[in-house]
Amino acid sequence: MQKKIQSALISVFYKDGLDSLAKKLQALNVTIYSTGGTQKFLEDNNITCAPVESLTTYPSILGGRVKTLHPVIFGGILGKRDDAQHVQEMNDYKIPEIDLVIVDLYPFEETVKSTSDEKQIIEKIDIGGPSMIRAAAKNFKDVTVIAAKDDYAVLENILTEQNGETNLEQRKNFAAKAFQVVMNYDIAINNYFNPDIAAVQTSSIKQVLRYGENPHQKATFYGDLKELFTQLNGKELSYNNLVDVDAALQLINEFKAPSSQEFQEATFAIIKHTNVCGIAQRDTVKTAWDAALAGDPESAFGGVLVTNGTIDKATAEAINEIFFEVLIAPAFDEDALQILKSKKNRILLQAHSSQSIVHSQTKSLLNGTLTQDFDNGNFTEWKEVGGRETSQGEKDDLSFANLVCKHLKSNAIALVKHKQLVGKGCGQTSRIDSLRQAIDKAKQFNFNLNKAVLASDAFFPFNDCVQIAHAAGIEAFIQPGGSIRDKDSIDYCVENKLAMVITGLRHFKH
Repeated sequence: MQKKIQSALISVFYKDGLDSLAKKLQALNVTIYSTGGTQKFLEDNNITCAPVESLTTYPSILGGRVKTLHPVIFGGILGKRDDAQHVQEMNDYKIPEIDLVIVDLYPFEETVKSTSDEKQIIEKIDIGGPSMIRAAAKNFKDVTVIAAKDDYAVLENILTEQNGETNLEQRKNFAAKAFQVVMNYDIAINNYFNPDIAAVQTSSIKQVLRYGENPHQKATFYGDLKELFTQLNGKELSYNNLVDVDAALQLINEFKAPSSQEFQEATFAIIKHTNVCGIAQRDTVKTAWDAALAGDPESAFGGVLVTNGTIDKATAEAINEIFFEVLIAPAFDEDALQILKSKKNRILLQAHSSQSIVHSQTKSLLNGTLTQDFDNGNFTEWKEVGGRETSQGEKDDLSFANLVCKHLKSNAIALVKHKQLVGKGCGQTSRIDSLRQAIDKAKQFNFNLNKAVLASDAFFPFNDCVQIAHAAGIEAFIQPGGSIRDKDSIDYCVENKLAMVITGLRHFKH
């Protein structure tokens, strides 16, 4: 059903690209009503418009808090053109039809990010904007609604191609986008007032992916990846790339960057199917890469690489020798980029220093949605319970191992020596199987486990894991504790002069 646009109400915060659309409306002899700053912007661009006060007969009041909340405005938007009673009442009360509503919302989220001043934040809670958007979207059979600046050009093209008209499908699509804009806006406000029970927000920025986890699955990403990183090279990120990139960023954010005065070591990690298959901390990015790769050079093939240091030429030349999907770093030297860009499909991401912090995680399952806090922290206590105190070197390795283990799928075991992952077991249905897998991995690549340390994501239900690890050369353990049989493992460590640390913080990852 085609509808010719004859009148429009325009009231926006973001005016980028608005002048072109408004000039198109003027060329089509559309009557334009506007408010405050938008009216001035239009008039400065030689676009004729009437103030909304000419309809309401009321000025903007309460410092601009009330401008459009009036029956004439909402009657003009909500009136059904094919309803005789609506038409009669609109005539009786001299309410003009409004065919197009172009309204966006005050920048609430941007304000929350830029200030902690509650007064400023509260003033950016839009009232009239969401009301007009919802009203226009509800009446999409008769009204076109544009709730985001990204659609200014879309509507302009439609009006050009269709001689000032929109069809029902187009209006319904715009309405769907508008409801999503309002939904996300309300969720952002809810999350500000209720940070402990934050709702799930779906970004209005939508990216249709080539396919999902497998080629027969459709997939879409909602969110603005440009907030997190700049893509310097390569093909479009796939579903699986995004999942691994998320795992990589979560992992690397656990470690201090080498730029700080108190900490100079760089960390390099390799991710495969969201699990860490190699990670090390060293004095330089190049040596950190060498040690990370040595941990499991087979699994590194086709992986996602991440570091918190600058990629220099020497590191780029070493990395360039293997096939990988994605490399993430905070900075790249120019000569390093030239080397890495030699493969056109290789994805290079420059991570921004101000990455968004994840406060909660969400998963859809059964007939609902499951939300939980993000697993922050390494340990809540450092309780030495073994047969001896840990040395400083063991403390460093145990803390490192515990963070790595946190990012492996349960049941998880991480074996570390000199801040290098030398063996790992993950995703097994029993902890002892994960341990055997970790020891086998270490042996596969000729690591000597004498003086190595072990981290477990959950408690030891029996002392068998401690015995097997000790037999392989491991002399220090870190685990959350909490088993009714903790004493079995502790007693074994005491009897054999092994170190054991209880953290009080479990790190299951399913």
